[in-house]
Amino acid sequence: MSTRIPDGGDRPSRTHGTAAPDRAGRGGGRPGRARLVLALTTVLVGGAALVSCSTDSGDEGGGASFSARPTRPDKSSFTGTPPSALASSAASAIDSARASASAAASSASAAASSFGASVAADTARGSAAAEAELKKVDGRGNALSEVAMTGMPRAQTGGLLAVLVTITNKTDQKASYAVQVEFRNSDDKVVETRFVGAEDLAPGKRAQPIAFSRQPAEPKLTPYLAKAQRY
Repeated sequence: MSTRIPDGGDRPSRTHGTAAPDRAGRGGGRPGRARLVLALTTVLVGGAALVSCSTDSGDEGGGASFSARPTRPDKSSFTGTPPSALASSAASAIDSARASASAAASSASAAASSFGASVAADTARGSAAAEAELKKVDGRGNALSEVAMTGMPRAQTGGLLAVLVTITNKTDQKASYAVQVEFRNSDDKVVETRFVGAEDLAPGKRAQPIAFSRQPAEPKLTPYLAKAQRY
């Protein structure tokens, strides 16, 4: 006796009418749930993005992490001297510089006075004699070739403009000399005149009196050999 397994034609009709729709229902339900999960995820992600944007926007408007308002510095981290002390130090330095400049000016003035007095004492007699002699001379004199002038460093003259007048007796006889030195400005105007001389100068010998100006350093003056007379 054999058992026969019915073929597809012998199966009940419910297999084709009921079971197929159930499989279709189960098979079609899974993609639906996936789409629903995806939609919910999208909504949640979008909401989180909106919350994040809102938070960032709030930070830009003055959040605790990025404040646009300046904060007061911590004074304990400062080093150096406070501004008031610096100002006081600067004022002290200025006063000291002024005092030094004043002392230097006083010293220069004293040096100039000392130099002038010394030269005047040495040349007083010769200057008077030279001035008197040159009043008799017409023109520039007969001894210009026997007189030369050399500028002296102001460091040696107390800041005064001075020249060393070298008088050389180029004759074979003893002679006296009178020299007139003029100090002229840039317009060739005579600002100051000095007289120097040498008396009884032996042949071949020389004398070196000093002629100086007491005028200020500015405007600049130029020494000029105006007259030289041998007598």
